[in-house]
Amino acid sequence: MKLSLATLDQLPGGVGRPGYDRAALSPGILHFGVGNFHRAHQAEHLDRLFGTGCGQDWAIVGAGVMAGDAHARAVLEAQDWLSVLVEQEADASTARVTGAMVDYLPAADAEAICARMAEPDIRIVSLTITEGGYFLDAEDRFDPDHPAMRADAAAPDAPKTVFGMILKGLRLRRAAGHAPFTIMCCDNIPHNGAVTKATLTGLARLSDPAFADWVAETVAFPNAMVDRITPATSDRERALCRDVWGIEDGWPVFCESFTQWVLEDDFPAGRPPLEEVGVQFVPDVTPYELMKIRILNGGHAVIAYPAGLLDVHFVHEAMEHPLVNAFLAKVEREEILPGVPPVPETDVAAYLALIERRFANPKIGDTVRRLCLDGSNRQPKFILPSVADALGRGGPVEGLALASALWCRYCAGTTDSGAVIAPNDPNWDRLTDAAQAARTDPQAWLGMREVYGTLGEDRRFADPFGRWLDALWTEGTAAVLARYTGHG
Repeated sequence: MKLSLATLDQLPGGVGRPGYDRAALSPGILHFGVGNFHRAHQAEHLDRLFGTGCGQDWAIVGAGVMAGDAHARAVLEAQDWLSVLVEQEADASTARVTGAMVDYLPAADAEAICARMAEPDIRIVSLTITEGGYFLDAEDRFDPDHPAMRADAAAPDAPKTVFGMILKGLRLRRAAGHAPFTIMCCDNIPHNGAVTKATLTGLARLSDPAFADWVAETVAFPNAMVDRITPATSDRERALCRDVWGIEDGWPVFCESFTQWVLEDDFPAGRPPLEEVGVQFVPDVTPYELMKIRILNGGHAVIAYPAGLLDVHFVHEAMEHPLVNAFLAKVEREEILPGVPPVPETDVAAYLALIERRFANPKIGDTVRRLCLDGSNRQPKFILPSVADALGRGGPVEGLALASALWCRYCAGTTDSGAVIAPNDPNWDRLTDAAQAARTDPQAWLGMREVYGTLGEDRRFADPFGRWLDALWTEGTAAVLARYTGHG
């Protein structure tokens, strides 16, 4: 059955469908980055909320700026903006059709996107544009010299980036006398609302300092912690959707059943009542986001590169590998958890145990290669803060140094078996050159200040990094993991 509005009533039994009249929905949110995570998280929460009869004036209008967004839009348009969402656990799977998005503006039409943001019904602009999309330097500050930012600052009425478009939308809105929308970041970045504010106001300041001040004073940027493991869609997922659930969906979403969203309640223009579907509204999201980024995202980075070097394909297979599993457990418990401060009503050790179970879910089909992607942006956010914290309190960093050395060894471009690793980072060529040079000079890698800042100069981290990197080249990944974990 090809997915569309016309076929909703003919879907196979056991497949859920929107529990509301989609014709009754009206837009309230414009979202940049209509990818799998957004559809499994923000859109899924809204779909459940609409099914309760609440918040139906908060439907989503999608928007994109990347080249691949045109294809994504075409696929979703052909199925009336509907998506199949498959939640998978080891012992059960469920499927349902979600329909919280009611339009998707063409990526090539920046003028239309800006004009839509200026309409008074859009009260929230949300983003999932990946951790690397915020134009930050090595110290996680806005980079005013980035060519894309310079280009948007030179032509603010013809923006090319998400942030340039948002600024133009705010200018149009102010000129029309409409209150500003709230900007809600849903990316895995510490203090993601504050980071979004810094990038937006930093860009505005390059061309109009007074307008930058207005944005800083009047626009709300609530911080959020978001969590749901959601792998990329491949032919595997499309085939499962067709063969198991009987639905032809060009872009289904497969994810785990676990989901979490913690959000600061700062929405001057109003918000949907998401607390009705499990969203936690708190005065300060910091402890929640720190716990998740250090333990979950950091844990992904810990297992990614040893598994990649050992030619492991799926994440659950990495968790079944005794050396990779033992490596994760030792680094988390001895070096990461001690730096995670208390979280309200949360047992951090129990949270780690939950994370380990989620990583081991065999149904998800999450790939090691996805975890290895974009390390030059993810390592500074997910691993190196734990290093800095451990050094600050005088704790051990042997395991974290090994995790970083494994990333370096991976970026050299071959696994332990000699298999070629296809480029897996926007800066792959530079990383490969640095990783090869680091075989004889570890500072060729640690000297990347945009990644390591000054950490690469600290001998307490640099010395074990160099020792582990040499051992990885001379002994191999399995032998090094066995030595570190004490597992033969």
